[in-house]
Amino acid sequence: MSRTVGVAVALTALVATAVHPPTAAAERQAAAPTTLHFRVPDGHGGSCDVVGDLYRPAGASRSRPVPAVMGTNGFAGSKDDLAPMAEMFAARGYAVLAYSGLGFGGSSCRVTLDSPTPDGRAASTLIGYLGGASGIAYTDAGHRTTAPPVDFVIRDDASEGRVHDPRVGMFGGSYGGAVQFAAAATDPRLDAIVPMATWNDLSYSIVPNNTGQTSGVTTSAPGAFKLNWGVTFAAAGVAAGVAHATVTPDRLTGCPNFPREVCDGIAQGVATGVPSRAVVDRLRSASVSTYIDRVRTPTLLVQGEQDTLFNLNESSATYAALAERGVPTQLIWYSGGHSGTAATGDIDESAPDPRRQYVTGRIVEWFDTHLKRNSAPGGPTFSYYRPWADRGDARAAYAFADSVAAPDHIRLAFSGTNALVSDRSQTRPGRARLTTPAIPIPAGSDAADGIGVAGATIDDDPGTFVRWTSARLTDAIDVVGSPSATLSVDARENGRAVRRDSLVLFLKVVDVAPNGTATTVGDLVAPARIGDPARPFTVTMPAVAHRFGAGHRVRLVIAGNSSNYRPGEPSASVSIPASGGSLTLPVRS
Repeated sequence: MSRTVGVAVALTALVATAVHPPTAAAERQAAAPTTLHFRVPDGHGGSCDVVGDLYRPAGASRSRPVPAVMGTNGFAGSKDDLAPMAEMFAARGYAVLAYSGLGFGGSSCRVTLDSPTPDGRAASTLIGYLGGASGIAYTDAGHRTTAPPVDFVIRDDASEGRVHDPRVGMFGGSYGGAVQFAAAATDPRLDAIVPMATWNDLSYSIVPNNTGQTSGVTTSAPGAFKLNWGVTFAAAGVAAGVAHATVTPDRLTGCPNFPREVCDGIAQGVATGVPSRAVVDRLRSASVSTYIDRVRTPTLLVQGEQDTLFNLNESSATYAALAERGVPTQLIWYSGGHSGTAATGDIDESAPDPRRQYVTGRIVEWFDTHLKRNSAPGGPTFSYYRPWADRGDARAAYAFADSVAAPDHIRLAFSGTNALVSDRSQTRPGRARLTTPAIPIPAGSDAADGIGVAGATIDDDPGTFVRWTSARLTDAIDVVGSPSATLSVDARENGRAVRRDSLVLFLKVVDVAPNGTATTVGDLVAPARIGDPARPFTVTMPAVAHRFGAGHRVRLVIAGNSSNYRPGEPSASVSIPASGGSLTLPVRS
């Protein structure tokens, strides 16, 4: 996880790039950066200050220009979080501009959720600076003394017909990943991006609904407010504003350091579980799902398999939308994420090494191809880490595919009140029953969707859940992708059918070991707000890469609450018939 000020939400990019492998001596050389202040548009007709560090590699000059990379921090972090990667980039012959994102790390701007305006425009301003534009960089926060323009970065002006067009890529993780899409949608001068562990639709990230998708992960109605991450996210932003109150004291007035809709959304999420349309619209305006038709930059997506904030479905949605439009795109599901650290041999932000780390090596190849242009495009379309195959080196635990979609599926049907069967002819009629909580307070102790919690056991409150369990598996199955559950319900409040969009259920896939230990797969819970309880519906659950071993059992848990979400209202009696119910698992051999 990135080194931010006490906040799990911030995941700084863990990236590296290389030309030909440098000597050990070259790798040890750390380019001393020059700290600069940049005047960028604030989105309201004015400007604000962003601070950044410029790394100039040895030998770079006007006569020997080099390509550049730029990046920014995860939520609540700063440019300093990028120092190890920036030093490595510079040692490998790249100019590097590491800057503090708007609202953080000494910036006088407010947090604006990585929107194209102003975050994308701010990044575009810095791209222009790397392309030789003057009047952008200063040696002081007051913007009184101008810094000299950059003349040591390769320019594409002549070939592309653009002004101040550097050969530049962009890297970053989490909050520093989303801003890359905002920059790419704003500025066609950006040549390659590597967004890591970031969102497709921020409304899905914070108020996920896993049924009724209209496109990708986007739904017509929000699901359940993600209390743990939502509150932490808000607290981190406020803390960053307090830490830098001397820069712009007005950031602490009204909705501290945030747009008003963010504070409204937190209050509404806690009180009712459902944010207003204005809040949802604000979240989506800061989401690539809204403006992805403007993104044409070659994209290497890297998403974490241990991530309860931005799950794998977000990367799949972005990948599909880019690939459909012919944008050069590859997807990696790596071993880390916001809820866990990367495995040895995958990627290490404090000591990135493309020769010994799989993801770091892939990022090296991506930038070499699109920035140095000294290698042909390569790499598999889809790569995924298999934790069950890791013997101490993540590089050997990766598998590859030409398609993100799984080639095969296993369908398990509901039978009776608690069984999953593979042979539909063996199903029995039955009806399972649960009650959603009477008090709108998270209940249960399934900590499975907690911040950084792994391997939680299942201990839902009695009477608030049902579960359907398979027989013991004779052979192991590898589930890679999004499981889905199809079911119908009869939900009653005081004897009457519940209202549309009022019932929320929480689904999770569980691995039951031979000794009976039950563990939520991926620590992931799928809230589903049911639009029309009178009709069957399908829940597309968060994707996983998980092996169910021989002798294990597959279980689907459907609950009326979750310890990490604000449950729905009101209390309801819910019955789920076995007829027509099923769990589908995407599998790969």
